Amino acid sequence: MPYYYGYGYYFDPTWILVLVGMVICMIASARVRTTFSKYSKVMSRTGMTGAEAARRLLDSQGIYGVQVLPVSGNLTDHYDPRDKTLKLSQSVYGSRSVAAIGVAAHECGHAIQDEVGYSPLRLRTAFVPVANFGSSISMILIIAGLIFGARGGSYSILVNIGIFCFSLAVLFQLITLPVEFNASSRALTLLQDTGILYGDEAAKTRKVLSAAALTYVAGALSAMLQLARLIILFGGRRRD
Repeated sequence: MPYYYGYGYYFDPTWILVLVGMVICMIASARVRTTFSKYSKVMSRTGMTGAEAARRLLDSQGIYGVQVLPVSGNLTDHYDPRDKTLKLSQSVYGSRSVAAIGVAAHECGHAIQDEVGYSPLRLRTAFVPVANFGSSISMILIIAGLIFGARGGSYSILVNIGIFCFSLAVLFQLITLPVEFNASSRALTLLQDTGILYGDEAAKTRKVLSAAALTYVAGALSAMLQLARLIILFGGRRRD
């Protein structure tokens, strides 16, 4: 069992940071599910489906080259800038609810960001392979450093590189926040400008998008707490 500086072999209070992050993510995830479920029962007055709303929004901005396609899963909606496709989940593509239209419009917001060259989206897209590499290799490096340290070697270099790699994944989470907030803002504005939503429908859709945004905030906070834990345990330490 690794030795935790200042805590001995059997008690590591820094796990509290991980647990707090998990609870935050669970609360955010539960909220988006309940909010989406609630407003999935509220049908829009226009009677448009999520797919129809997405097509109209894209066309209103002169974006004709993006395909709107169905994708399996629940709330697996996303825009892929690589092949210019906007993919809507089963609960959104054919649904006529204000919740479905809001989610579809949010993904349209990403397509519009791509069309106008929104800098944070470009940065996030370019950062994806870096973040994926950092996330996949970080724990391997940290564990390898601990193993070598247990055998009497110096592990600080490997562990510190691992922490740095994990910080790249955290940075990606932070870069994602303005991209998601901006997409929702664009979505709400367009839905009202194009007349797809009426009156209080916009307020209901805003609640759905706000709940979804909280999942990104929760993810970023959780990642930051995990990074803080790694820094507390190993950052800048050397084995005597």
